[in-house]
Amino acid sequence: MPEVTVVKNTTTTPITEFRSKVAPDWCPGCGDFGVLSALQKAVSNLGIDNKDLVVVSGIGCSSNLPGFIKSYGMHTLHGRSIAVATGVKLGNPDLNVVITGGDGDGFGIGVGHFIHAMRRNINMTYIVMNNQIYGLTTGQASPTTGRDHKTKSTPLGNIEYPFRPEGVALMGGATFVARGFSGDGTQLTQIYEKAIAHKGFSVVVTMSPCVTYNKLNTYSWFRERVYKLEEENHDTNNFEGAIKKSLEWDNRIPLGIFYQADKPTYEESEAAYRLGPLSKQKLGLSKEDWNTLYESFK
Repeated sequence: MPEVTVVKNTTTTPITEFRSKVAPDWCPGCGDFGVLSALQKAVSNLGIDNKDLVVVSGIGCSSNLPGFIKSYGMHTLHGRSIAVATGVKLGNPDLNVVITGGDGDGFGIGVGHFIHAMRRNINMTYIVMNNQIYGLTTGQASPTTGRDHKTKSTPLGNIEYPFRPEGVALMGGATFVARGFSGDGTQLTQIYEKAIAHKGFSVVVTMSPCVTYNKLNTYSWFRERVYKLEEENHDTNNFEGAIKKSLEWDNRIPLGIFYQADKPTYEESEAAYRLGPLSKQKLGLSKEDWNTLYESFK
């Protein structure tokens, strides 16, 4: 299967259409600024109308993102963003649904929803801002914190091994798995474009440094180690090769698309959608039945 071809509208949507009147309140230098900028550029380049975009998040610093992009959005419960986003997508599959959150929200309390959304292959995009720390609660070890890393909750060094989200995403059935870096806006925008255009469940783990509480995994730390998969002719259709690349860390950290596959989505397979999106189907109620129902809620 060839690499994802990003099909854009004939005209792009002005990026100003996605700029909220609410200014981001992240710490100066936070990697999440780069994520927001790349996402705004990606949906603009794709020509998506902001009325057709829904951004859903859970709880955490990064999960404040829906308030900073002009579109429909929902700031939901801790670890429950994928569940809510699934309801949005199944209610109206015509919408472009993007989930944004952090490593704690997605890979801690929310990991169960993460796994099951992938195996269902629901057509959504999940952007996880991975800063390898709990930022909102001021610096405790998160599921992706490296072993021996000294944090507020592990002053003698973290004794747990880190969760590897890219490998889990691959084994869980995600049909698009990638890693980006908020310090490279150009590549990150391109990855987001391809992820949103992809038909199926897309996971983009974005390394987004926390400049306040993670003094180890900094911008300079990443820049000394990252390399681009496309520059090494990585085959995104090779599942075994993607698994191998997903395990690389420490000295060399790959960025780009690990894997992509064309498989039927949940929406395509569900019989309930044969007549179109549920939100646009007729209820099958007579005017009298509708009035009776309406009156019962008064």
